[in-house]
Amino acid sequence: MRAGTGGDEAGLFVGDLFRMYQKWADQQGWKLEIISSSETGVGGFKEIIFSLDGENAYGTMKYESGVHRVQRVPQTETQGRIHTSAISVAVLPEAQEIDVEIKENEIKVDVYRSSGPGGQSVNTTDSAVRLTHLPTGLVVMCQDEKSQHKNRAKALKVLRARLYDKKLAEQQAKIDAERRTMVSSGDRSAKIRTYNFPQSRVTDHRINLTLYKLDQILQGDLSEVIGALQQYEQNQKLKIQEESGGES
Repeated sequence: MRAGTGGDEAGLFVGDLFRMYQKWADQQGWKLEIISSSETGVGGFKEIIFSLDGENAYGTMKYESGVHRVQRVPQTETQGRIHTSAISVAVLPEAQEIDVEIKENEIKVDVYRSSGPGGQSVNTTDSAVRLTHLPTGLVVMCQDEKSQHKNRAKALKVLRARLYDKKLAEQQAKIDAERRTMVSSGDRSAKIRTYNFPQSRVTDHRINLTLYKLDQILQGDLSEVIGALQQYEQNQKLKIQEESGGES
C-alpha cells in the first residue's frame, strides 16, 4: 500500500485502510505480518507491505488492487474544504521458490543501518537489507527486523512475489478473454473505489456499487463489497463462456 496524491492526508489514509484490512483479516482468521513500513511521522505511512496467510486470502483480497480515493476534510484544513487524496494498493500472490527461481548471482545485496521516522537510527548494527535483482532492476528493501538474516529473508519473499507478478502480467497480456473480467484485471492504475466521508459513502466504480456505511467498512466489514465483486466476476465468466459457445 502506497500513498499517492495528497501528501500527509494520503499517508493517513494508507493507515486507515491498513487498519481496515487488519480488522477484516482478524474476522477471517488470517495471520497478518508486516514485512516493511515507512511512516510519515503524523500517524500515517508512505508505504506499508504486509503478508496475509489464511484460507483463500489471495482469492478474496485480489479485488483490492488499484487506486483507492478518499474525499474528506483534513484535520489541518482550517477552511473546512474537502480534499481528494489517493493511494495505490497492489495485491500479489505469494510466490513459492518453485514458481520463481532467483539465482544468487542475479542479486546484489546491500546492508545498511535501519532508520526510523525523521531519520533517527533504530539500531546500531547494519541490519537493514536492500536487494537488487540485476536482470530486471527490481529493488526491495526491508529494515523491520533487528536481524539482517530475517530482513534478507523477508526482502527475498517480496522480491519473489514481485517477479511472480511480473511473470503473471506478461502471461495475462496474452489472454484477451480474461481481461474482460474487469474485476480481476488488477490494473493498479485504475481508480477502483471512492471513500466519501461527508456523505459516509463508499462507491466501487467497477460494479457501480454504492453503500452508505463508511464507518462499518472502515471497521473491517468488507463482506458486502467483496461479495458483490465475487458475484460480478462469476457472472462475467459465465457470460464469456456462453458467448464462446459454452466452452470452458
